[in-house]
Amino acid sequence: MTVDPQAQAALDLIANAVANGAPAMWQMEPATARASYKMMAAYGGAGEAVETVEDRVIPGPGGDLPIRIYRPGAGTKPAMVFYHGGGFVIGDIDTHDRENRRLANRSGAVVVSVDYRLAPEAPFPAATDDAWAALAWVRDNATELGIDPERLAVGGDSAGGNLAAVTAIRARDEGLRLAHQLLIYPAVDISEGVDDRYPSRAANDGYILSTEMNGWFIGHYTGDPIPADPRLTPIDNPSLADVAPALVIVAQYDPLRDEGVAYADALAEAGVPVKLSEYPGQIHGFYNMGPAIAAGWDAVDEAADAVGAALA
Repeated sequence: MTVDPQAQAALDLIANAVANGAPAMWQMEPATARASYKMMAAYGGAGEAVETVEDRVIPGPGGDLPIRIYRPGAGTKPAMVFYHGGGFVIGDIDTHDRENRRLANRSGAVVVSVDYRLAPEAPFPAATDDAWAALAWVRDNATELGIDPERLAVGGDSAGGNLAAVTAIRARDEGLRLAHQLLIYPAVDISEGVDDRYPSRAANDGYILSTEMNGWFIGHYTGDPIPADPRLTPIDNPSLADVAPALVIVAQYDPLRDEGVAYADALAEAGVPVKLSEYPGQIHGFYNMGPAIAAGWDAVDEAADAVGAALA
């Protein structure tokens, strides 16, 4: 299948902007790239209403850690802790607000979105430390939050998918039993030579993500050389047995497609219940492009249905 026409239109907009002199994101300073991404994420307007949406600040390993709590109704609810994408350098709870509203409403779960520290100001392992701190805080404060601590999940897209996968492994190791992990085109292999291991890296170079952009993200996050650390590369963890059941969403024209597929296979080989869902014709980032790419809403709804069923 060729690229979905709606996805191609998004690619054409970016290509035209660059052709008319706009810098590519990897040519920007991080602060400028964050502002640009936030502006693009705002396309399509505000998300749907949720019964309550609350911004809070909780204690984190590096100081105050902002979170946003989406509660779709009264009573004790299950919960998902969500980590936004953006290469560990860009993105925040606002860039993923629209999708998390829909995720909460359709799944029936409280969604806790985490504004973890970004690189290069806070390089690895700051984001992984914040990701775990947020999940542990939700568990420890479940009664006050009206959350069932026995029905918890983690999720994220791209870099956030990396954080969700790493946090799910740590939860297993720490004895915190999770009911589900939602991994949306996750970056599960951040290591030297990664481009040579997955054919989709070269085949889909430039479909939103490019070699230069990936290098810009990881250079800010880990520096050079990339350390060999399972908190960067969960696919190389010695054992994935007994981690939470997973839904892994990948896109046909995503450079990260093959490592997402490989991670789903690794989970299955370890005996973990896993569903792999590949969206034909789609590109990296489509999950957050529902107003422009209809399949983005389909993916949010599939994720919400899986979360709702796992946490029921």
